[in-house]
Amino acid sequence: MPIDWPKIRERMPMEKDAESKKKRKELFSGFDPNGNGYLSLAEVDKGCRDVLGLHELFDVKPVLMRAFQAAKSINNKKNKSGSHGPDFIEFCEFRLLLVYLRMYLELWDMFDQVDTSDDGRVSKEEFKKAMPLIESWGVKIEDPEAVFNEIDTDGGGMLLFIEFANWAIEKGLDLEDDDE
Repeated sequence: MPIDWPKIRERMPMEKDAESKKKRKELFSGFDPNGNGYLSLAEVDKGCRDVLGLHELFDVKPVLMRAFQAAKSINNKKNKSGSHGPDFIEFCEFRLLLVYLRMYLELWDMFDQVDTSDDGRVSKEEFKKAMPLIESWGVKIEDPEAVFNEIDTDGGGMLLFIEFANWAIEKGLDLEDDDE
């Protein structure tokens, strides 16, 4: 599915300015239907669909899960009064949740382009065939087999999204046709 990057940018106010913060407060309230001041993974999932109207995110659970995991413990004050601990997203973590959602969606887009069999995994052959694509994202690979084995941290012979994402973040891969 092609991703509408301008729509993502418009609906996810990630900047640090006052107007974006105001929009985030409104979004956070929409994501938090019971008004308890923190968001579970299920509330983030539903908020992406119902509040943001971004089915691109709702339909890709690995993106939601990775972004939630990355953002939820930024404000880790589980022993302090008023905090809900590291298992939920609080408002002070919400901007970073949006940043991570955007980042992991871009990584998913790359992963999906490499995963030509659409089985949610990248084989060594798919990886080798994707060398021109990966080079267009900013990394030239001299020995695809060695790099594949390096990325395949669980040794399963296939690259999972999280393995690919971790490697792509480390290498600074960047889509040419996204909004940044």
